[in-house]
Amino acid sequence: MEIVLGIDNIIFISITVNRLAPAEQGRGRTIGLLLALLFRVALLTSISWLVSLRDPLFTINIAGVIENFGVSGRDLILMAGGLFLIYKSTTEIHSKLQGEDEEDHAQKGHASLPAIIAQIIVIDIVFSFDSILTAVGLVDNVLVMIAAVICAMVIMIAFSGTVADFVNRNPTIKMLALSFLIMIGFMLVMEAAHKEVEKGYLYFAMAFALVVELLNMRLRKKSKPVVLRDSRYD
Repeated sequence: MEIVLGIDNIIFISITVNRLAPAEQGRGRTIGLLLALLFRVALLTSISWLVSLRDPLFTINIAGVIENFGVSGRDLILMAGGLFLIYKSTTEIHSKLQGEDEEDHAQKGHASLPAIIAQIIVIDIVFSFDSILTAVGLVDNVLVMIAAVICAMVIMIAFSGTVADFVNRNPTIKMLALSFLIMIGFMLVMEAAHKEVEKGYLYFAMAFALVVELLNMRLRKKSKPVVLRDSRYD
């Protein structure tokens, strides 16, 4: 479960670190995933505080529109994280449509490791928060949850480079991944508004779209025209 919930985190980190210089991208991915591990373990050791975030901090009453809507710390974190994820993914899609290149940004100094790490920290907090809440609902033993988180993170660190390279080599996959992140951001916003979204349906839709895109990639590769050379011009 931790691996499945961490896939969206890997995608976000992989796309974000692309604005770094090529020599720093591997280090940026590793630092981002290690930060995610630290946040998850820290949250697991403070489950009582985490559960208390569900308690309303204040209520909103708008006559005829909203009545006694309790806003908790969890709602504020999910709302901020969802909006940030939607904004970040939308700006990335816009830059792709404008033909901007990540390496050009990195070479022109438009991205630095501290700035990228700051963005990763923000989204790590949200993903860690959502992941730990799911884990708390599955088991009661904190040590079991910590062991699962560490094992999942080791696997993600081992394969993060492969996932990043695959996404970078295929522009349509990158666009699909950014669209997935917008969906996840929207889901976080809906949860902050107390509108529960069945994650199973969401992940099934994402997996189905990915399979369709992989089939399209295979089809494009097979239908690629073959250029024949004329020996008379050799």
